[in-house]
Amino acid sequence: MIDRAPSRLSLLTLLCGLQATASASGLLDDAKTDVLSRNFFLSNDYRSPSPTGKNYKQEWAQGFIGTFTSGFTPGSVGFGVDAHAFLGLKLDGGKGHSGTGLLPVDSNGRSEADYSDAGGAFKLKVSRTTLAFGEMTVETPVFDTSDKRLQPEYATGFLLTSHEIDNVSLTAGHFTAFKNQDSSSSHGDFFGYGANTEAGGISFLGADLFGDSPVGGSLYASELSDTWQQYYGNLHFKQSGVLLDANLYRTRNTGQALAGAIDNTAFSLSGKYTFGAHGVMLGWQRIDGDTPFDFVGGDSIYLANSIKYADFNGAGERSWQARYDLDLGAFGIPGLTFMSRYVTGDHIDGTHAPKGGAYNPFDPDSGGYQPQQGDGGKHWERDIDLKYVVQSGAAKDLSVQVSHVSHRANEAQAGDDIDRVYVVVQYPLSF
Repeated sequence: MIDRAPSRLSLLTLLCGLQATASASGLLDDAKTDVLSRNFFLSNDYRSPSPTGKNYKQEWAQGFIGTFTSGFTPGSVGFGVDAHAFLGLKLDGGKGHSGTGLLPVDSNGRSEADYSDAGGAFKLKVSRTTLAFGEMTVETPVFDTSDKRLQPEYATGFLLTSHEIDNVSLTAGHFTAFKNQDSSSSHGDFFGYGANTEAGGISFLGADLFGDSPVGGSLYASELSDTWQQYYGNLHFKQSGVLLDANLYRTRNTGQALAGAIDNTAFSLSGKYTFGAHGVMLGWQRIDGDTPFDFVGGDSIYLANSIKYADFNGAGERSWQARYDLDLGAFGIPGLTFMSRYVTGDHIDGTHAPKGGAYNPFDPDSGGYQPQQGDGGKHWERDIDLKYVVQSGAAKDLSVQVSHVSHRANEAQAGDDIDRVYVVVQYPLSF
């Protein structure tokens, strides 16, 4: 049973109360309160039955995401608070087609009628360095909470960000509690392809370099408790309509190696050229190792071919992407954009994953080891997006996005043959 106590408070009441408290303590300088209305329809049409035996999953829900960001108290050490509140309401979704990730599912397999949550973080600032502790969203290449459904993911821990050095941003964090996108106030864990955060949590540190320059990059390192140590590097060039981007991950098991032996290198190269209203991108990606490139946190993968449905991160996988973007503002419809891309991957071979590890576990029913993927795996994905953002008037910044995703795979790749439709309507409100 979900605790619905937070749903008895309106988002505006909660956030306005926080703003009043901030005003009384001098925190209102630079404070900001936002409410995002998000209406989300998601339909999954399985061309072959899903692992749960369903031919389709479909849900429609309305969400409200409220955020309050305070300023800091005066003095050499400034104090502040950030808070968020969420309410999700089911508009459609029954037992037969629940489980899209928009809504929690009860013990009977039905979508919950509503769910809600609230949280926040305290923060202090010294010079150009800020330390936050509590529940928050996180955005780094080695740990990144996701915002792909009705509610964002959240992590609880501390996050240090420093801008003491010009053109260098330093980040460090440690997180041990997690909230999934379809969860209420209870905390769970983040799960990857074989690894998860159950053993403790994730720690990381890194630097983003020369963010205001045509040539920039970043370096990060992370450790998932008793599972892996992961290193990341990025180098990019952006100027005159040209964007070149290179990403590299190196992952090796550590401690008790709870996911098994891991020795994996993943890298991608992409180039995009924008001319007038058009943009063309090509991407190449390769996974070198006997296990998939794995990650926890829904967006903790900054490789070029990680897209809407598939990440193209199988053991030994090689993949290519072609993408086209069009800004229809140049044709008299400002705010309307179109995107289409196609990614194909092959050379997947999961049969050499270490036996007994998370990627090749022992199956007592068959009496043998069952690797997640076979030999000769291949698949492809095609995405089409059409998005319109209102440019002026009372509905300014209201956006409507319609997306279609198709994914097809052979048996060795072990992915779903699926057609997916998203319709997302968002309207931000500021106070």
